[in-house]
Amino acid sequence: MSLKGKRVALLEARMSTEIASMVERFGGSPYSVPAVRETPLDLPGETTTFVDALCAGRFDIVVFMTGVGASALLKEAEKRGQLDAALVALRGATTVCRGPKPVAVLRRQDVQVNLTAAEPHTTTELLQALEAVDLTGKSIGLVHYGERSEQATDALTSRGASVAEICLYEWRLPDDLTALRQLVDEIIDGKIDALAVTSQIQIRHLFEIADKLGKHAALADALSRRTVVAAVGPVCAAALRSYGVIPHVQPSHPKMGPMMLALSDYFELTAH
Repeated sequence: MSLKGKRVALLEARMSTEIASMVERFGGSPYSVPAVRETPLDLPGETTTFVDALCAGRFDIVVFMTGVGASALLKEAEKRGQLDAALVALRGATTVCRGPKPVAVLRRQDVQVNLTAAEPHTTTELLQALEAVDLTGKSIGLVHYGERSEQATDALTSRGASVAEICLYEWRLPDDLTALRQLVDEIIDGKIDALAVTSQIQIRHLFEIADKLGKHAALADALSRRTVVAAVGPVCAAALRSYGVIPHVQPSHPKMGPMMLALSDYFELTAH
């Protein structure tokens, strides 16, 4: 299986080097155009309140949506001289992780993980993992990803829980938009063989740029008819569909490696 020199545009920012290496290993030509900038949020009052509540053992359950959020929370506790207290509190609470990345962060600190969401690790599976837990009267600390998940908050509060939320970083567009503008034009001009999408915010940002250029319809058409679009999982696929783009490739496991394998398979099959 090989990408046979296909030019694959990558919107991933944090793991751009890793995914570019995967494309090369499969024989493709990676074109990395990060579409997201993860920016720490400076909300000292809100953060102090959350960390203090955690360290005081006020949360029965702590929910982590991402590894970045879990790392950021522990970093904030350490900055305040409260890391040990935070870890003791987490070890005494029920910890819930949406995916494998926050699991890895907690386990590095010898914090048990009590519940994890099944694949494909979306908010839906997270809430399903909590279905067996009686949340009535429980206090939950919810550590969001780069934006607040109203779906998670609403579902937990509707089951009788008291939810304290924290958002420690947010997703923004890159400072320099030149490369993203160029990518929009190259997709429209048929110069990109494939586009790999690893988070919903990437596609939102790409279309935000296209909107500003007055090229929304042209981009959607090119992604539907000329460029092969790979979505790492169902959330990305749903985001693409909301812009009128049906992904050509979606792996059975929502990870970058299986996505590249599925993309290679797609090109192999369509070449015959």
